[in-house]
Amino acid sequence: MNDLCIELTLNVQIPEKGAKINNIVYQLRQFMSQLFFALLRAIFSAIEEKAIETLKASFPGRYVKNGRRAKPRQIRTAYGLFGYRLARVLDKETKKTVSPLSEAIGLPAYRRHIEESGEGGIGLVCHLSYRKSVKEVDRIIGTDMSKSTLHREVQRFGQEMCQWPDMKNIPYRYLMVDGTKVRLQEADDKGHGKKVEMRWALASRAENEKFELVGIWIDKSWKQIREDLGRRLNYSKLEVLFSDGGPGIVEGLLDPGMRPQRCMWHGKRDFPYVLYRDHLKKPQQEPFKEKLKSIPGMNLKQADLERLSAEDFEKVEQLAEKTKQGFTELIEALSEDKYPNARTYIKNLSKEVTTFFDFWFENGVWIPLTTNAIESAFSQVKNRIWAVGKRWSESGLMNWLKVVVHKVFYPDSWDRLWAKYLDINSALKIDLLEVCYQWV
Repeated sequence: MNDLCIELTLNVQIPEKGAKINNIVYQLRQFMSQLFFALLRAIFSAIEEKAIETLKASFPGRYVKNGRRAKPRQIRTAYGLFGYRLARVLDKETKKTVSPLSEAIGLPAYRRHIEESGEGGIGLVCHLSYRKSVKEVDRIIGTDMSKSTLHREVQRFGQEMCQWPDMKNIPYRYLMVDGTKVRLQEADDKGHGKKVEMRWALASRAENEKFELVGIWIDKSWKQIREDLGRRLNYSKLEVLFSDGGPGIVEGLLDPGMRPQRCMWHGKRDFPYVLYRDHLKKPQQEPFKEKLKSIPGMNLKQADLERLSAEDFEKVEQLAEKTKQGFTELIEALSEDKYPNARTYIKNLSKEVTTFFDFWFENGVWIPLTTNAIESAFSQVKNRIWAVGKRWSESGLMNWLKVVVHKVFYPDSWDRLWAKYLDINSALKIDLLEVCYQWV
């Protein structure tokens, strides 16, 4: 371990009338870039000097100093643009000039922006457009990063650092899925932005534990999603599949031993649309809508269930029986010849929306009645995708989403992920030894 000691002298001019706290802090923040560049220049010079000495000692007589580059090597840092004229060394054997510092510190060729300067922009672009993100970061710290550069950095960070891990060792029991439309840059048959499904999956280990993101897909079928989840999760341990009952979900994701639990809110919301497909206008729908609302189980809330315990077994049993009877009466009211779509819908809903009763009778615990967890997750990115981004490339959206997962949904892991991305070596430390002051 080599220790480098840097001596620093500052001059602070304080007015005769004194200085207010805001002024002191503001001026110090303005000065930080000068301090940063002065220290960085000193460290570069010291490492460069030692690198040249090591090179000459390892190959006596082969390398000789050859001045410095005419133009400074520019690097965009978190404190703005830094310029340093690299020392050159001539290799007598190859007749080529090399810059020992570049190799010593891993200075990237043909790039001014290093990864360390990109954190602010990458973090902001999870919430703002690329244009506004680079503008705001440049205003605060002067990185002068372009939209295209930030886009490349986001894509690279997403590809290298934000892949979904193997989660087979996590004992997930519940799976929740949903999807929403997104617009891609690729044009459809009419020349408009192509709309495809963006699908998410969350999983939870227990009834009262938080649902965690386990996957995001764009333009993938539920069967393809099942294959991907099967590779990363212990899928055979999943007990309940929560969904809004969208087409293909149960067929694609429900394995033997799993049970479907339809979202109660979606079940009630979608019923009028199904009735409309059977040519029922709004006034004609009302008796059937009221009948669905009158079913006891369809009016329950999670808080209602949590107040029920094992001592209320008979009460729950009666509630389940009345719910079953209510569905039977509604199905009978929907004749197959007049309302085939609505009848099939209610038949399927009656089987899938009441799983929570069966689960409680068997296990004594209540499972969620809705897919609110995944709807809440959607809400944190939907505006950024639809209103701010509007049109995406499939790979661009996918890599952006991977970054968002870590930044928005797992913020506690962001610093560790960023340190890993930068390949931070904890052996390199900068310590403040002493600060003294003297009035002059």
